Amino acid sequence: MKIVVIGGSGLIGTKVVKKLADQGHEALAASPKSGVDATTGRGLAAALAHAAVVVDVSNSPSFEAAPALSFFESSGRNLARAERDAGVRHHVALSVVGTERQKDSGYFRAKLAQERLIETSGVPYTIIRATQFFEFLGAIADSGTEDRRVRLPNASFQPIAAEDVAKAALGSPADGMVEIAGPERLPMSELIARYLRATHDPRQVAGDPEARYFGSRVDDRTLVPGENPHLGAIRLEEWLREWRGR
Repeated sequence: MKIVVIGGSGLIGTKVVKKLADQGHEALAASPKSGVDATTGRGLAAALAHAAVVVDVSNSPSFEAAPALSFFESSGRNLARAERDAGVRHHVALSVVGTERQKDSGYFRAKLAQERLIETSGVPYTIIRATQFFEFLGAIADSGTEDRRVRLPNASFQPIAAEDVAKAALGSPADGMVEIAGPERLPMSELIARYLRATHDPRQVAGDPEARYFGSRVDDRTLVPGENPHLGAIRLEEWLREWRGR
């Protein structure tokens, strides 16, 4: 069947497109690079013609509250309208585990607004809430770095490989939330320290209960899934071996 991947040229989108094509689907990568802009509606009608499924893995280019809200609300409304017109049978959206627990962040308030639009769109849907990606561990280390020392929370952390997220995007409509996470749960400071050692990064990591995570306070519940999440199969060491082999 024809499946349109919004944000199909990004980190997760390229993996989703490849997975779908490998399974024999007609996978269309839709992004501003290919002339499709969900925030304005440009190119959506043509892209969604005869599509059975839309997978939205796009993300706001800004993490500031106002531009993030504008991005998710405009793209959400435009996608819902175009999907209803095209007769799309399943909308899949990538979101973030703990979104509702990080309301001090304007970005996560914008993600909640996106989820509400999906739930009321009238299109069968699945919202996949994923934990943070292995691919972003370096950025997390950078965010806590001062004078070559990394200060990070000790909060529980359960990151996942983007490859495992791509696999989860291919199911049937749940008309609700699905949580996915990596196979290991560790303190954030400990896992980032493992990542830095494995990548031969000399920075030292210090666990600090007062440290922020991209400006937000987090605890042992904030960033990890609830009961019975779908767990990815790829562990950090396996992902690092593949990353080093590229």
